[in-house]
Amino acid sequence: MSENALLTATRISVRLAGRTVLQDVSLALTAGHLVALVGPNGAGKTTLLRALAGLIPSEGGIEIGGQALSSLPLRERAKRFGYLPQGHMVHWPLPARDIVALGRYPHGATDPARLSPKDAEAVQRAMQAVDVMEFSDRRVTELSGGERSRVALARALAVEAPVILADEPTGSLDSQASEQVFDILRDVVENRGKTVVAVTHELDLAARMDRRIQLMDGAIAADTLAGPVAR
Repeated sequence: MSENALLTATRISVRLAGRTVLQDVSLALTAGHLVALVGPNGAGKTTLLRALAGLIPSEGGIEIGGQALSSLPLRERAKRFGYLPQGHMVHWPLPARDIVALGRYPHGATDPARLSPKDAEAVQRAMQAVDVMEFSDRRVTELSGGERSRVALARALAVEAPVILADEPTGSLDSQASEQVFDILRDVVENRGKTVVAVTHELDLAARMDRRIQLMDGAIAADTLAGPVAR
C-alpha cells in the first residue's frame, strides 16, 4: 500500500444474508483523484462503497488518514466521508437549503433552521460549488431530476469530508445533467483536493476519470489509469 494513501482497504470481505459479496478486496487511494468504480450489476460496487464508509460490517482493515476506521466513534467516521447513495431520492418537501444542511449533522448541526455561522458557511460553499443557490428556498420535491441530484451532491459536499463516495451520481440523468455532475466532481477533486470514488455504468465517463477499479464477482478484476474500457 502507498505510504501517501488517504484511504486504504486491506483484504476487505463482506457477507450479506449468508452470501459472500466481497472477497479480499485491497486498495489504496490518494488525495486529489477521481476514481471510477465499474463492473456488472451484482459485482459488489455498492457494497464496497458502504464498507469503506463503515456503514456495514466487514472483515479486514480500513484506514482513513492513517487511523483505523474501526477505532473512530460513529460521528468521527461520518466526518471523514461524504456519502451519496444511489438514486438520491428525497421524499420530504423541504427547502433545498435544509436538505444540504443535513450534511452538517456529523458536526453537531441537528436543526437545519438553527445553524452556527460555521455550518451556514459550509452549506453555502457546498451549494455554490454545485450551482444550486437559486433553489435555496424551493422544495426539493419540486425540482427536476438533475437539480435534485446536484442538491444531493451538495449535501455530501457540506460534510466537508476528505473522501466523497458517490453511488451512480449520474444514474437516470440525461446527458447534459450527467456532464454537469461530472464537471462538479472533477472540480471537487482538482480545486478542493478531495478524493472521489464514483460508481458508474457510463463507460465514457469512467474513461475520463483518473483511475478505474473494476469489480467482478466481489473481487478486483482490474485497477488501471484512465483509458479504453472493455465492454
